[in-house]
Amino acid sequence: MKKTKAHLWKFTVLPPLLWLCFFAPAVLRELVQQTLADAYLQVASFVALTLLIFYVLERKFRANTAELLKRHEKWQVPIAALVGALPGCGGAIIVITQYVLGRIGFGSMVAVLTSTMGDAAFLLLARAPATAAWVMVLSIIAGTVTGLIVEHIHGKNFMRATLSDWKSFRIRCGEVVGYSRLVYFLWYGLLVPGIVFGIAAAFQIDADRWFAAWGDVPLTRWVGMTGALFCLAIWAALPDKGISIINLAAHPACRTHVKMPSRVIFETGFITTWVIAAFLIFELTIYATGFDLKTLFELGAPFVPLVAILIGFIPGCGPQIIVTTLYLNGLIPFSAQIGNAISNDGDALFPAIALAPKTALLATLYTAIPAVILGYLFYFMGY
Repeated sequence: MKKTKAHLWKFTVLPPLLWLCFFAPAVLRELVQQTLADAYLQVASFVALTLLIFYVLERKFRANTAELLKRHEKWQVPIAALVGALPGCGGAIIVITQYVLGRIGFGSMVAVLTSTMGDAAFLLLARAPATAAWVMVLSIIAGTVTGLIVEHIHGKNFMRATLSDWKSFRIRCGEVVGYSRLVYFLWYGLLVPGIVFGIAAAFQIDADRWFAAWGDVPLTRWVGMTGALFCLAIWAALPDKGISIINLAAHPACRTHVKMPSRVIFETGFITTWVIAAFLIFELTIYATGFDLKTLFELGAPFVPLVAILIGFIPGCGPQIIVTTLYLNGLIPFSAQIGNAISNDGDALFPAIALAPKTALLATLYTAIPAVILGYLFYFMGY
């Protein structure tokens, strides 16, 4: 895959991280190694497995979303909410493009932006499937209700796009993303033991004892750390995800241009990178200051859901993955997680901004209403 200036800056992350892994003082070195290993074994391996299952099912049962929206005009809002709630941003982007084509109304756009959680949904689904299902149901309900109310207030044709609005614009999937056989072999070769060690860790089993005959070698840590660094390298080599509609080669919306094994690799790499960032921020903050971030969140508890909601307004999935990681590690409550899930638009906001900026801004503001209501409803209920 050809590198471009747009993403060469990502490789600057690797040298300092490699220094921390291999040349830092012993305590710090082991801390960083274990943090990377935990990110891969406890999160990335399960995310990759979830992506594989999801994409296989998607390929087998895939419906034509555009045709579905066109055929069932009266049900466009709930259909948009349902499609948006699916993990990833591909479904939401398809709905956004249908709005730009003038085929659906503003209410449907609000519905899909309200219900979508983006790539953070894969992380939540992999680590806490019951919670993920609960969040998806709430997101679908919130998206449908909000979309219908907006459509009732403004009418079906409010801010509806026309062909003349976009006739000079053409969506392109760009270069095909693919990897060599060696990358496939190494990446999936690491994934298999990663999943096994991850399952062992989930059941509090010390997998290193299986290899006691090899001596005192922390094999699970080395496998996990190597997998994490591999994911970082994959992320660094990819074109910037979500920054431009032109770069959708690395996006589920361009399914026909990207093989499923490649999609699993780059989506896992992207998600894992942000999980690693969250893990390292947490661990290094405690190491450097001795201050527990959980204590900070507890001191400002009433404002945590609001902050999570505001983070949801940031375009892209990265910041949202950090919020979900904090929730999964018990640092923030469910009220903050659901508030962020409702307010965030994932990567779907990038094409929305590029194709219909005024509509995207207004739709995003509307998503704040159910986010605040649900976030603080659960907060006052003690969640």
